Amino acid sequence: MKPAMKTLLRRYRFAALTLLVLGGLFLVDVALARQAVSVTAFSLREMLLVVPPIFILLGLLDVWVPREIMVRFMGEKSGAKGIVLAFTCGAAAAGPLYGAFPVAAVLLKKGVSIRNIFILIGAWSTTKIPMLLFEMEYLGPRFALTRLLLNIPGIIIIAWILNRSLSPAHREDLLHRAGELAGK
Repeated sequence: MKPAMKTLLRRYRFAALTLLVLGGLFLVDVALARQAVSVTAFSLREMLLVVPPIFILLGLLDVWVPREIMVRFMGEKSGAKGIVLAFTCGAAAAGPLYGAFPVAAVLLKKGVSIRNIFILIGAWSTTKIPMLLFEMEYLGPRFALTRLLLNIPGIIIIAWILNRSLSPAHREDLLHRAGELAGK
C-alpha cells in the first residue's frame, strides 16, 4: 500500500470505523440505524454551520491583532487583566465547546498564557451568558448566580492546577501542536 494511502486511512480511521458500525447496525436494527444516521447528519450540519465562521474570525484575529498586544493583555505576565479577559471571551463566545479548541490554538500561537487558555475553555463551557439567562428564567436568579459564583473560582483553581501540573516538556509539546494547528 502506498504511503499516501496509509496516511489517508490513518487520518480518517474514526470516520471509517463509524461508517462500518453504522453499516453493521443496519444489518441488526434498521430503525435504530436510521435514527443514528439522522443524529449523525444533524451533528454534521451543525458543525458545518459553526466551524467555518469560527475559522474566518480566527483568520482575522491572526492577521489583525499583533502578537505583542495578545501577550500584553493575556500573556504570562498579564495577571488579573488576563484572567478577566479570558473569562469575558469565554462567557461571551458563541457556539459549542468544540469551537473553543481552534480558538485556543490560535491564541496560544499569539502568546496567550496556557493558564488563560484553560480559563477561556472553562468559561466557554460553564459561564456562557445565554446559559446564565436561561437558568435565571427557568431555575431562578438565586440558583443561576450561585452556580456562576461557584464556577468562577472553580475555573481559576482548576486552571492554576492544570497550569502548574504541566511539565516543561508537555508545555512545549502543547505549544508546538497549537502552532501546527493554527498554521504557524
